[in-house]
Amino acid sequence: MEQTRHNYETADVALAKLQEMGYTIDFNVEFDEISQDADDYTIDYLYRYEGESNPDDESTVYGISNSQNGRKGVFVAGNLSLIEGKKRDIILNLEIKYKNRVHDKTQ
Repeated sequence: MEQTRHNYETADVALAKLQEMGYTIDFNVEFDEISQDADDYTIDYLYRYEGESNPDDESTVYGISNSQNGRKGVFVAGNLSLIEGKKRDIILNLEIKYKNRVHDKTQ
């Protein structure tokens, strides 16, 4: 699957576009699914949004898929530093893998 960074106007637009592409699971609610087999998941799409008036008003929308069963969903995070523990670690690791894949494609 091609990894892409989109520039949608708002996080809501990014979520709507991802849902149109079949990313229907809310991994904010179903995160245990990712926690059990994090290595089977990849970030396919990543969108960051910063508020116009306050750079700290940040959100990130991730389109995430499972390479083993094809399940696709979204995870939305505000400031990742506010997410605690294992959930933050998993998302950060997935994002590092995503960035490495994108970087390798541009080389």
